[in-house]
Parts: sequence; C-alpha cells; structure tokens
Amino acid sequence: MKNIAILGSTGSIGVQTLEIAREHANDIKIRALVAHSNIGLLEKQIREFMPALVCVYDEDKAKLLRDNIKDLPVRVETGMDGIIACATDDSTDTVVAALVGMIGILPTIEAIKAGKNIALANKETLVTAGHIIMPLCKERNVALLPVDSEHSAIFQSLNGESKKNVHKILLTASGGPFRGFKKSSLEAVRAEDALKHPNWRMGPKITIDSATMINKALEVMEAVWLFNLPIEQIEVLVHPQSIIHSMVEYVDGSVIAQLGLPDMRLPIQYALFYPDRKNMKLGERVDFIRIGQLTFEEPDMDTFYGLGLGIKAGKLGGSMPTVFNAANELAVAKYLQGKIGFMDIPRLIEDAMDNHRLIENPSLNEILKTEQTTYDFIEEIIKSSK
Repeated sequence: MKNIAILGSTGSIGVQTLEIAREHANDIKIRALVAHSNIGLLEKQIREFMPALVCVYDEDKAKLLRDNIKDLPVRVETGMDGIIACATDDSTDTVVAALVGMIGILPTIEAIKAGKNIALANKETLVTAGHIIMPLCKERNVALLPVDSEHSAIFQSLNGESKKNVHKILLTASGGPFRGFKKSSLEAVRAEDALKHPNWRMGPKITIDSATMINKALEVMEAVWLFNLPIEQIEVLVHPQSIIHSMVEYVDGSVIAQLGLPDMRLPIQYALFYPDRKNMKLGERVDFIRIGQLTFEEPDMDTFYGLGLGIKAGKLGGSMPTVFNAANELAVAKYLQGKIGFMDIPRLIEDAMDNHRLIENPSLNEILKTEQTTYDFIEEIIKSSK
C-alpha cells in the first residue's frame, strides 16, 4: 500500500494523480492533500478520498473549508506551516510534489528530511535548488522520481545502463501551439491561443511555458541535476507528434527511447509504483500504423529565444537559474492577466538576468531572496513602461 500526500491536489498533476488513486484504490491511500484556494474541488476530493489532513494555503479559504467539512474527521491547516505538515505527516511514505512555482521548494526539502520518497512534478525545486536537493536525497536515502514525461522517459531509458556510457540525452519538445511562427507574428498572440496546446492536457502556467519553449529550458536545467550530466550533453529536439517522450544516446551509437501517447498519468503512475508497472485504463494505445510517421526538427532558437536564455542560465549556474525561473514565473502571470505581451516574457527574463549579480553557491535563504528581488525588478520594469 502506498500512502501518499499530494501537494497541489487541485492542479492538473494532482487531479490526474487522484485518477490513478481511484483506479488503484487497493494499492494507494491518500493521507494528505494541499491546495492553494480551490476549496470547491478540494472538498470533493476530501469527501471521496477521506484524507486525515489537508492544507489550504489561503487562510480565509481554509476557514470556509473547515465550516464546509465540519461533519468530517479531517484536520485543516493553512499557510506554509500547513503545507509542511502535510509533506511530513507520519502516515505518508510518498509525497507528490506538484505545487506550481518556488513555493514547492521548502516543503520538498522538509519531506526529504522526514524520509519521504518524492514524486517530483515541481520543476522549480531542482532548477533553483538542485545543489541542495540532490545531496540531501542521498544523505537521507530518499528516492526522487521524476513525474515530467520527458524526465520519466530518460529515467526509463537509463534503466539498467551505466551513466558512464551515456553520450547525450535527447530531450524532446512538441514545439507548442506556435511551432513554425516567427517573432513578428508572436508579438500579439492572445493567451487563449497560447493555452491551446496541440497534444498535452496541462495547467495554464506550464502550457504558456510550452508555448514559449521556456518549459524546455527548465527541463534542461532539471535534467542536469536528475541525471548528473553536464548541460552540454543535453540536446533539445522538436518532435511534433509527442510520441517519443525523450531518448538517451549511448557511446556505441545505440539510442534507447520511451514512447507512448501524450498522457501525464503514465509518468505519474510510473513514479508512484516504480519499479513495478501497473495496468492503466487507456482510451487508446499507440497505433503506429495510424500515426504513420514520427518527425523531428531543430528548435528555432531565434524565435523562441527564451530556450537559449535558459541554457545560458544553466551554464552560469549559481543563482542565475533562480533569476530565470522567477522572472518567467511573474512574466507568465502578468501575461495571463493581460498586462504584457507574449514576447515580453523572454524580454523580461533577459533584462532580469542582465541585471543580476551572480551568487555562486546560494543558500535556501539566498535563493528565496533572489526570487523576491527578481520579482521586484520585473514589477518596476512593467510599472515604468506604462
């Protein structure tokens, strides 16, 4: 029996994790749930899965939820302390880290310290604090399994192989909804169009990141820490069909890939049950005859130059990935609010990176301070441009 806490249960990954829990009710028990403010959906999840502990980050919404579920024996916590309580609860053995943004770093660290295995869907954790997280996992003998489809594919393609025989990782990207567009045609694209991903069902933030290809930059930086490889051994390859989720090329020229339909439940379930594989109820399975062909392209690094900025941030290391991530996080939020244009996202990231004085080996406090100073810098730019 897997005893699971889900940090971010009302988001896309959280909802799909609960789909897996529903299908494998004899193998999974939900012990704790965390949400930001969507108490309507959270209440439905509580009544179905009956966790003993939940957290609503928003304090006012937490009070409302307590009233709404006062007929149930469920403890409702709030704020960061509440998230950490869920992440470290004695009844859990696995934490699905699916909070969006850098808010997920501290709870993940505390979960690792408490000896919990981590199913990681929060990119920011390794992008900004990989130098803290990975040694801590080793020290506490904790398994950290990737939930991203690409990193799960790499993990599966490395199974049984020696890292010293890896020539390079081929990290695939769909190209997003604007593949083939040029810079000039992207200036005025609307959020409603950017949110129409051709292949994947994801939350709004990661869908915009896919449209800018900044998501792939974050994945490159994350892969460095997950697989202990230099960034120069990670290559991004555009694969519009999203059937090959990533590949590993070995020194003898062999390439091992993981394939499947674009369904996030597959990497989530793999992380939860590793090293076992469980049956999954799929609407359909891969039909290569119907698919016909798999195609590949180089990424357009001129149009989607946020990808190049991310690779630059990864090479610089230290606090620069935090600047890249924080600038992107706030810029995406402003774009979704209609306050900036689509191409302002990479422009603001570049400005923030140019403005930053690098910290070589940042502590957690320095990472969080860098996040805040980057937010302040972006806010000031947007304010002054009005």
